[in-house]
Amino acid sequence: LVPFGEYIPLESAIRGLIPFFDLPMSSFRAGDPEQDLLKVAVHSGEQNDLALIAPYICYEIAYPDLVLQTARHADLLVTISNDAWFGDSLGPKQHMALAQMRALETGRWVLRSTNTGISALVNHHGDIVQRIPVGERTGFSAVAERRTGETLYMKTGLTPLLILAFGLMGLATLIRGKRHG
Repeated sequence: LVPFGEYIPLESAIRGLIPFFDLPMSSFRAGDPEQDLLKVAVHSGEQNDLALIAPYICYEIAYPDLVLQTARHADLLVTISNDAWFGDSLGPKQHMALAQMRALETGRWVLRSTNTGISALVNHHGDIVQRIPVGERTGFSAVAERRTGETLYMKTGLTPLLILAFGLMGLATLIRGKRHG
């Protein structure tokens, strides 16, 4: 949850002190982290099947670790957002780029729906298949692939990046020590 937008940190201590902290929309509570994925009936020919969908609300799509927790078991990722608060900024483009990155990391298609931002269908390579630009009121129809399995990123997460970062810091420390020693 976004601090001061969706919840108030230390709510019991500061609610009532300043009118800003009494906003009615700032009292959300985090849900159970072990919730089931959404199940959607898929009809293809004579077969009926269930597609497993991992839903993300607003800025949740920005957190790769959060997305990885549920994407492993999902066939498709869906994110909905109210991008109106970005106003006339680069925010909607950045938010869209984050969704594209999650598609690439997980190897899953992402359906992104917003009220004023960029709504789009993104394939498992992170490419936008179909989109609605910022501020345009319309809809689109497209077909998304259900995908399973794990990408290398899903298997390793940020571990290789952390090893590289600490390795480079260690190397820099050694080089600096030799120059000053």
